[in-house]
Amino acid sequence: MKMVPPWRLNQLLERVETGPICTERDFDLRILYPKLRSLIKEYDLKFDPEEIVPSDDSLADDLWNAAWDLYLDVGTLCLSNHRRILFEESEIKEAMRFSSSEITVGTGRDARRMGKREIEDTRTPHCILSPDITCDEEIFTPYTIAYLQEPLADGVCAPILDTIEGIPIKSGSPMEVKASIAHAMMFREAARRVGKPGLNLQSVGTAESDAAQIAVSNPEWGARPSDTRFVPSIAELKIDYSLLNKMVHFHQYGGIPGALFGPLYGGYSGGAEGTALVGIAFHIMALMVNQTYWSLYFPIHFRYSYNTSRELLWVLSVTYQALSRNTPFISLSGGFTDAGPCTPMVLYEAAAHGLASTVSGANLWEIATAENKHKNRATPLEARLACEVGYGSVEERLKREDANELVKGIIAKYEGKLGNAPLGKMFQECYDLKTITPSKEYLDLYEGIKKELGDMGVPSI
Repeated sequence: MKMVPPWRLNQLLERVETGPICTERDFDLRILYPKLRSLIKEYDLKFDPEEIVPSDDSLADDLWNAAWDLYLDVGTLCLSNHRRILFEESEIKEAMRFSSSEITVGTGRDARRMGKREIEDTRTPHCILSPDITCDEEIFTPYTIAYLQEPLADGVCAPILDTIEGIPIKSGSPMEVKASIAHAMMFREAARRVGKPGLNLQSVGTAESDAAQIAVSNPEWGARPSDTRFVPSIAELKIDYSLLNKMVHFHQYGGIPGALFGPLYGGYSGGAEGTALVGIAFHIMALMVNQTYWSLYFPIHFRYSYNTSRELLWVLSVTYQALSRNTPFISLSGGFTDAGPCTPMVLYEAAAHGLASTVSGANLWEIATAENKHKNRATPLEARLACEVGYGSVEERLKREDANELVKGIIAKYEGKLGNAPLGKMFQECYDLKTITPSKEYLDLYEGIKKELGDMGVPSI
């Protein structure tokens, strides 16, 4: 399967050093924010709380055109040297023309296709499962195995270590490199233990710095060329030397880099309309600056760090509809819930996210819980439900109009608790660490909520 090389890498790196000088404050307040406000007014973009999953193709196209104008005018700010990275329209069109809409991740019998999806696509979403939080060192292996053994996992991102052999990990320090290597080794061994030695093991979350990411690139015990890796961005539409160092290394190593970005609802993006525009622009930046083959996109609330409210589910839905209709981009929708594990609310949130995203044309990354802030508070059951609902929507060939009504029905069950959600339980309270199976309490709750959703008409497998 063809994977084209990055867009004119040397030309990009030269442009990083020669773009116009701009302070971060001016970029935010004098360039990005005014342009956003102007485009929202020009294209008459409006969030409708009753159309969480819109069916208006013209809205998707207007969002794409506005985001195109936004990125052409604003570009990307490199924080390391305070220079803007700008592109001509013809350059972006050239890069899109040669962009891969389908790639292969993993290797051998565990290889998986990851591709662009269409609105109401009849192909199932690519699903990467991830707790997205830190965990206690002593439970890293059973925690990771719990996710690896899930049948719908096309790839897994393991929990993050914050200590190694009892010593706290400091980003950028030698201890981070040591811990990241240990993480990579244990992650690879866990995949072998569950009989999935070639599965895509996404990045190494413990490795935050460029040095640590380079250190774990090892085809024998660490990150392989067949694994996906992250080149994150900084909100909004920013990057720095350390992130660009990762990008250059991943391409030289032969890996499969993906962009990581989450525009902040309530920050400089403003409301739902501006957050969607910035999210789409981030996808263009991913192609041109991050030089990636795929993206993980997770718009989140500036204050509460969830994206399961009706405003943010709308942002996800319209973003993916705009991308599906106008680009070849491969993108995964990252879920962030307000509630924690072993609560009805977290399962409702997971179902709403999986349904709205899949029908709109997204692949799935599931799922950060309890606002992604609390150690050990995520389990595979929330991720499983989100993916099963996504798969079910494909099997039922669900239309956007029907998905909208179902999502509104699910939101009604938890919307009043957003901002004050139950914290739930930790992984070791929800799973038996010896058998690595869910507790009877949580499994019964999971099956009960799944039946309740089915009675509402929410599809699953």
